[in-house]
Amino acid sequence: MSSTVRRRSLPDLLNLSGRVAIVTGATRGLGRAIAQGLAEAGADVVVASRKADACDRVAAELTKGTPGSGTPIACHVGRWDDCDRLIDETIQQMGRLDVLVNNAGMSPLYSSLDAVTEELYDKTLGVNLKGPFRLAVLAATHMAAHEGGSIINISTGGSLVASPSQLPYACAKAGINAMTVGLADAFAPKVRVNCVQPGPFRTDSSRGWAPPEGEDVPFVPMGRMGRPEEIFPLIVHLASDASSFTTGASIRVDGGVTRKV
Repeated sequence: MSSTVRRRSLPDLLNLSGRVAIVTGATRGLGRAIAQGLAEAGADVVVASRKADACDRVAAELTKGTPGSGTPIACHVGRWDDCDRLIDETIQQMGRLDVLVNNAGMSPLYSSLDAVTEELYDKTLGVNLKGPFRLAVLAATHMAAHEGGSIINISTGGSLVASPSQLPYACAKAGINAMTVGLADAFAPKVRVNCVQPGPFRTDSSRGWAPPEGEDVPFVPMGRMGRPEEIFPLIVHLASDASSFTTGASIRVDGGVTRKV
């Protein structure tokens, strides 16, 4: 018998048809773009976010407008009970789980570091680190016991160059970077775990501080902010068989902001 391994075409490697992907924070911003990209690649996407009506709307849009589909499941990722329910309901409804994108996050404002309350600090770490940890462990445990899978954690370039104005958020996302490496080791070889570190993207959450559209952005070497659709090709790659030898990696998508780190 020949030991030659048949080379698959790139479109075949990137095809996610028949696979189920959970995307948290999927109803707006980068999460919405990620859900769109996965569904366009053929995945059945579980749209998870706190607001059930927003989940319903986005899931319907994906089902109507892509080769994949959308299934809404409301979830507050800062609550472990909600995280457990999200994984359980996904497996019960969809019959499998192949991809988890830990995208949901929050970066609250505060007037000074000594004004950061215990409640704000705990809430920030709960949404940005505690919940993603629980979801990743549950998803990876299921994947390892079945056909394997891919977990993609969304961190931030700010975890590498922490700003005083976003310090609790940066601390939590630095934990995501470490968690990625640890889980990649724990669940190999059947489950791959990788991390994407976005920089400044133009989304609804950046409207309060971003320069107007079309103006030069001097702190970004590319001269502009990212567009949401510029992140999902990488997510599709990491979710698919095209990245079959990639795990424990952290990949920056920041227009060069953290180039000197």
